[in-house]
This record gives sequence, C-alpha cells and structure tokens, in this order.
Amino acid sequence: EKYNIIRSMSRGGTPTDNPVIESLNGWIKEELFVDFGLATSTDVIETLNTYVEYFNNRRPAAALQYKSPVQYKIEQGFG
Repeated sequence: EKYNIIRSMSRGGTPTDNPVIESLNGWIKEELFVDFGLATSTDVIETLNTYVEYFNNRRPAAALQYKSPVQYKIEQGFG
C-alpha cells in the first residue's frame, strides 16, 4: 500500500504467469530424470548436488556460445 503496488497472483498451476522460469524448470526436470537418473537414484540429495555442480560449472549454455561456465570464464580471463 505504501508504494501503491498491487499484488497480482493467479490461481495455482498457471505456468503462463512466468513462462521463462516454467521452461527452465522443465529442462531441469528432464535432465534430472533422463540424464541423471533421479527416478532410480538411491541417494536423491547426492544426485541433486551432482546436478547443481554440473549445471553451474560444466553444462554448455547457449548464452555462452555453447561453452560451459568454467570454460567461458577461463576464455574471458577470469580463471
């Protein structure tokens, strides 16, 4: 009220509210189940930790000319 901001929330399960994040979530879920075997994992926490390390350091990204974040940083002189 102080800043004249009105909260806008739709009903639950409405992915069109934030399609970028919903799309990213879809990619992450697919990679976790297909590439990292989440459905058959005996240690879900370890599988998730492995995926986070992969995503943040080794996964090629289109925004980085399909280089991993580490590779891109090194080429830019940061590593």
